[in-house]
Amino acid sequence: MAGPRRYKLLCPISRALDHIGDRWALLILRDLHAGPARFSELQTGLAGIAPNLLTERLQQLTADGLVEKRQADHGVTLYALTDLGRRSRDMLFELAMFGGRFPPDEDIRRPGNLRTIAVTLSSACQRVAPRYSNLVAQIEVDGEAFTLSVDNGSVEMLYATATSPDVTMRTSYEPMIAAAEGELPMNEFVERHVELIAHTPRKDAELMQLLGDAMQLFDTET
Repeated sequence: MAGPRRYKLLCPISRALDHIGDRWALLILRDLHAGPARFSELQTGLAGIAPNLLTERLQQLTADGLVEKRQADHGVTLYALTDLGRRSRDMLFELAMFGGRFPPDEDIRRPGNLRTIAVTLSSACQRVAPRYSNLVAQIEVDGEAFTLSVDNGSVEMLYATATSPDVTMRTSYEPMIAAAEGELPMNEFVERHVELIAHTPRKDAELMQLLGDAMQLFDTET
């Protein structure tokens, strides 16, 4: 494998791009914010990436200290973010806000899985979550389960089924994106595209307040 091309400039922006500026690198980090993943999961989510290119990017991100390999049960290899890799969350959120200023291409592909939404939504919730909030929600988007955890203002969203959630929310990808981008009013999104099951009293209202504030942030930023 040929070594990556570098800008070789002192500027810290150019140094950051030396490590994450290659095509697909940021999207790999984006998807790993949803939790550790197998190679096949990453390839499925990153519709269009060739296996050899994904291997090359993972090798480089690992060498740069942003991603690490882990051994799971039955000898399965997982890829996960390091502490340094996790520090890309706010940067990815700002990129999402910046990207929302541009219209999507006409011929767009739906991702093979929805790990893509975790980093942006968790970062938005982090910015609006009250410091006293404690909440575990299972959010099912087109049947794919996420665990959204809020613990005293610290927010995490993982691509995993929740254990003993306070509330379960079911929705669909396209209406959720439309609500986040201000194309669908929040009350219409909730009434027409959201199913809520409260397992702990009043936690359903707390979840919707949190998501409503987070989506308003998207709309304001874009």
